[in-house]
Amino acid sequence: MMKPYAHEPFTDFSKKENQAAFLEGLKKVESYLGETYDLIIGGKRVETNDKIVSINPANKEEVIGYVGKATKEHAEEAMQVALKAFETWRKSKPEMRAEILFKAAHIVRNRKHEFSALLVKEAGKPWHEADADIAEGIDFMEYYGRQMLELKDGAPVLSRPGENNTYGYIPLGVGVTIPPWNFAFAIMVGTTVAPIVTGNTVLLKPASATPVIAAKFVEVLEEAGLPAGVVNYIPGSGSEIGDYLVDHPKTRFISFTGSREVGTRIYERASIVHPEQIWLKRVIAEMGGKDTIVVDSDADLELAAESIVKSAFGFAGQKCSACSRAVIVEDMYDKVLNRVVELTKELIVGDPAKRETFVGPVIDQAAFDKITKYIEIGKQEGKLIVGGTGDDSKGYFVQPTVFADLDPEARIMQEEIFGPVVAFTKAKSFEEAIEIANNTEYGLTGSVISNNRYNIEKAKEDFHVGNLYINRGCTGAIVGYQPFGGFNMSGTDSKAGGPDYLLLHMQAKSIAEQF
Repeated sequence: MMKPYAHEPFTDFSKKENQAAFLEGLKKVESYLGETYDLIIGGKRVETNDKIVSINPANKEEVIGYVGKATKEHAEEAMQVALKAFETWRKSKPEMRAEILFKAAHIVRNRKHEFSALLVKEAGKPWHEADADIAEGIDFMEYYGRQMLELKDGAPVLSRPGENNTYGYIPLGVGVTIPPWNFAFAIMVGTTVAPIVTGNTVLLKPASATPVIAAKFVEVLEEAGLPAGVVNYIPGSGSEIGDYLVDHPKTRFISFTGSREVGTRIYERASIVHPEQIWLKRVIAEMGGKDTIVVDSDADLELAAESIVKSAFGFAGQKCSACSRAVIVEDMYDKVLNRVVELTKELIVGDPAKRETFVGPVIDQAAFDKITKYIEIGKQEGKLIVGGTGDDSKGYFVQPTVFADLDPEARIMQEEIFGPVVAFTKAKSFEEAIEIANNTEYGLTGSVISNNRYNIEKAKEDFHVGNLYINRGCTGAIVGYQPFGGFNMSGTDSKAGGPDYLLLHMQAKSIAEQF
């Protein structure tokens, strides 16, 4: 009997042997920096003239790898291969598909520090963030494999004398998977393996900032026994192959994680029925957030401050779940703000390859420019308390930044910055704090720090987010424990890592047989 699903543990880096193992992982990654990765279409390596150059955001001079850049012709070839592969893959046994996920999870677990080290280099993740990212990817494979084994026989329906009824789930077809760079392993893995374990075939277009980790994962799937053509690796530009595949009449579904702007554009384009298209495309979209931690008068001060700092500045605030707004009831405002400033000043900013680093670089020049522009806006709108500077001479570093005394309607209180910036605002009461927290077009995560049971229950009812946390930070959802996805402009509330997620990649078929 299969062991029940259990969350992949995080590595304890206070132990010397784990530090040594991680440093070995970094050495291993450094041994293959600068290599070239071709497209993979139908199991064959396809060389391209144009290349995407993946660089280390902490050190712009360091090239992680040169990755093939797909054209429309490559995208069309991959589509035809995936359509052909679907005809056999859709009939494969769910047990076999789950087994491939379990084997892939095993391979990654054995190479965990190497994969984490690659995230340090390619995505600029500090050790603990990279380790958690890889653990989450392993979790997705284990969890979705087990979920498929539960779903394979369908759901019970009633039968009656002389008639047998069944209700089962079948795959959709060819899907386009467009994962983000910020969880370059976890979300890329989750959005790739969910479609394939349910019997679909996939065109994987990884983020252009982090394509090497995706190439390494496709190699893992091959080693785990995934048949050729089930996952096709086609990095390329969104405007060229992304649009082409979203519009393609044979695309059955699109799984996207990224910005509100790109997500809404995909949603709109996918709604158009093209000639020869015989279905309505399904879109699974996880977009942005403008996430708030609310602190009331009965809160634990230290817990509140730590939750804000970790949620705002972990991975330099580059999470859709990051705390970018702190709404504090007025009699706790100064205490919480002062403690947050003290803790922020203690954070170590620098090269994520060093174990002590808490805040690494932001992903690229465009991100650096956007964040520093928002910091200038913040200086006009509120009071800069700490941080507010950046340095892009060697890598893309932005100091953790705290603004105070913001109007709830201020731009830095409303617009997603996606960097290490948190804005404080004061509320007269807990009710007003919840109103301010809901005063955004997003609805992804939120947190309430309180020991007041009445306020906690009110937040459960009135704080309109897909993931609400009580007395903890607003980041760090664990697969199978806190299914993740949000409301409003945060996306289609797909709840990745939850019991309903696989169903989004399938359609139900009801069969009645009379005797």
